[in-house]
Amino acid sequence: MNHLPTSSGSLALTRFPEDPRDQLRAWDAADEYLLRHLEENGIAATVTGPRTTVVAGDRWGALTTALAGAAGGAGEVVQITDSFLGQEATRANLERNRIGSGSVRLLSTQDVPPERIDLLIVRVPKSLALLEDQLHRLAPAVHAGTVVVGTGMVKEIHTSTLKLFEQIIGVTKTSLAVKKARLIFCTPDPSLAPGPSPWPRSYELPAGVGAASGRTVVNHAGVFCAERLDIGTRFFLPHLPQHEGPERVVDLGCGNGVVGTAVALANPRAEVIFTDESFQAVASAEATFRKNLGPDAPAEFRIGDTFAGVEAGSVDLVLNNPPFHTHQATSDQTSRRMFRGAREALRTGGELWVVGNRHLSYHVMLQRTFGNCRVVTSDPKFVILRAVKR
Repeated sequence: MNHLPTSSGSLALTRFPEDPRDQLRAWDAADEYLLRHLEENGIAATVTGPRTTVVAGDRWGALTTALAGAAGGAGEVVQITDSFLGQEATRANLERNRIGSGSVRLLSTQDVPPERIDLLIVRVPKSLALLEDQLHRLAPAVHAGTVVVGTGMVKEIHTSTLKLFEQIIGVTKTSLAVKKARLIFCTPDPSLAPGPSPWPRSYELPAGVGAASGRTVVNHAGVFCAERLDIGTRFFLPHLPQHEGPERVVDLGCGNGVVGTAVALANPRAEVIFTDESFQAVASAEATFRKNLGPDAPAEFRIGDTFAGVEAGSVDLVLNNPPFHTHQATSDQTSRRMFRGAREALRTGGELWVVGNRHLSYHVMLQRTFGNCRVVTSDPKFVILRAVKR
């Protein structure tokens, strides 16, 4: 656990799920820079009467917790995030710092945003598409008096980033860089009419990818590979296990749901569970599945941490393309949790199939977790691995 100093006192903050071995902090220099700017300029107190502060893209709840705990308060604080883990981290950090949650509203990127925003804080996401979608969704609630401040590390803020603020919200400028972080200042222009968000988008899969060939994929903003099939999944799809009859399959870290949809197309008797910690991803997976199998086809769509809500020993097959980074940090912690969760969820004899870059050490992790691991197939860039629960 680390402590973030603020004008209202030190905040004890962690990521979620909390891991004593995790050396990564729940905030960075961009969060510090923004909070210091708000404190030095008294921005949270410039709006009189009832007011709504929206914090979009808060990664682990540091900004939401600090604003909710600020002296004098910041009115109602609304966090909007695509991350289930980030949302849970915010809940835990509010409780840890004894900050009442009554004045804090936690929304996902799929929820309807507030009708009026007086202070808009934007933590610039890694995905430009997600920023575009969120600014379009938030713009109708912004008024001429809204204070809009964005923050991010210098490497996250590009000309294209500023152009989106300029086109959707209003005149935009940036601060000097401090500790490799930068602020974005945007003055709302009520005369702008940016229109609705251009997301979600769809594309057709190529031939030669098994049961999903020629099918349609639906991607909400911010979901991996929004314009075309990524090369790892393209390698995975033709090599998926060919099973018939009833089986319970989990598309773990489902993204846009193309893998689980391919399973359902190849085996109509399969019961597929799509799970991801991204609200945008689960919405994409459901849209992709419904587009190809219809509104009444059976499937489950779950937002949560790995196998949350899945009964131990109830799954026949888990399919997984693990992420190897969390925001900008490269880490194998997520894949380790996924593999441990898969072993618990699988019945005896159940299988975990994993695709990943050859240079990653997934075979070592699987051997340690399952006691076995074999290569199904590989090419110069990717490898497909299979582990069986004994």
